[in-house]
Amino acid sequence: MEYVRMKKDFQIQEPTVVTIGKFDGRHRGHQKLLGEMVDIKKETGWKIAVFTFSETPGAVVTGGKQTVIYTNEERSHILEQAGVDYLIEYPFTDQVAHMQPEDFVKNILTGQMNAKAIVVGTDCGFGYKRAGNAKLLEKLAPELGFSLKVIEKEQEDHRDISSTYIREMLDQGCIEKANELLGRPYSIHGRVVRGNHIGSSILGFPTANLLPSGEKHLPKLGVYVSTVKMEGKIYGGITNVGRKPTVKGEYPVGVETFMFGVGQELYGKLIEVRLHHFLRPEIKFQNLDELKARIIKDKEAGLNFLKDHDEICRI
Repeated sequence: MEYVRMKKDFQIQEPTVVTIGKFDGRHRGHQKLLGEMVDIKKETGWKIAVFTFSETPGAVVTGGKQTVIYTNEERSHILEQAGVDYLIEYPFTDQVAHMQPEDFVKNILTGQMNAKAIVVGTDCGFGYKRAGNAKLLEKLAPELGFSLKVIEKEQEDHRDISSTYIREMLDQGCIEKANELLGRPYSIHGRVVRGNHIGSSILGFPTANLLPSGEKHLPKLGVYVSTVKMEGKIYGGITNVGRKPTVKGEYPVGVETFMFGVGQELYGKLIEVRLHHFLRPEIKFQNLDELKARIIKDKEAGLNFLKDHDEICRI
């Protein structure tokens, strides 16, 4: 996949089938849309291209903080796995915010991205004040020489599947529901950093520590059954999302995973931690012995869950 980041000056030479959106989470609605693009690629040979922004436009316009299910780096990895050929991560500036929707389609989508087909959801919005929509694309299609496919929203429980819906489930610790909406396990990607050595030196449980960026939308704090993808292999584990309250002092919210059957040095390894089941809230124990006993209990619960749900280990 060709990943164009923070650049306005680019040009795709080959014909493409294009979509636009935040793609935060690549949930089942996104997968439905991408599936249509794959079908068009099979018929025409056109490359799949996704246009998105380097920053969330709503957060830039309002100046507020908005977390994302997947960071830009995670999003690029997931979209590449989905078969995307070009990912355009455009800088969101004041000039771009005031771009007329017709100019956006003409200059960027069909101009720079060489779109011969455009695939969007029924609620798509683009250009100044999101004035552009599917009706405008339908009007511009004959003039600019692209075909248009508008995809109906995917629903679950009579509600549109959206990043907002998924974040709500994550906040409640309903990880199975979040995964169902995502169409894949929620995950945290990153390189293992050095922890406080409590795991290996005192508890005897070597752990992998990740410190996600502040923009990452983490689930409810607590302990989860997890699997970890590392160097092409999948390992079972239990993951604590939290501040380690038993250890003296409070740490920033981090992701600490005990990987079953792994005794090697994990520092510096690039891993993907996938959460599958909420075991319990984060607890402050009286001492490290209590913590160790609970980790052993959590490990047993985690092993039993993974044994009963063996299919998720092969994802």
